[in-house]
Amino acid sequence: MLIAAVVFLAVCCAGLLGFCLWLLKLQRLQARQQAERDAVHERRARELGKRLDAYLMGSVRMGEELQELRRLVEPLPDRLNQMEQRDPGSLSFTQAARLIGMGASVDDLTQACGLTQAEAELMSRLHQPRPPER
Repeated sequence: MLIAAVVFLAVCCAGLLGFCLWLLKLQRLQARQQAERDAVHERRARELGKRLDAYLMGSVRMGEELQELRRLVEPLPDRLNQMEQRDPGSLSFTQAARLIGMGASVDDLTQACGLTQAEAELMSRLHQPRPPER
């Protein structure tokens, strides 16, 4: 009876040892799979970081270009006023812009404002309403 109990305990210990080895093997497999997933995620994060840096650099450059354009465009209203005041005998460009806003054509501008064809086309292009952006 004692020998049977010892044999039973030995078989149970061997079974537990086999079970522990199986669990250890399973744990190592899962750790390896997790490491592979972590490596994929790390690569993806680096790629996304590079793309984000590229977008940020593009935004910075675009902002700098907008600042430069703003600097160039800012004095234009004053210069337009100066040009209008130089020749008081002719109809002002401001009035031509108003006519364009009311739907006047290039021919209407040349007749009503005394502008040349090129000036009228330029004014028409500058003051036409822009289509809404998407």
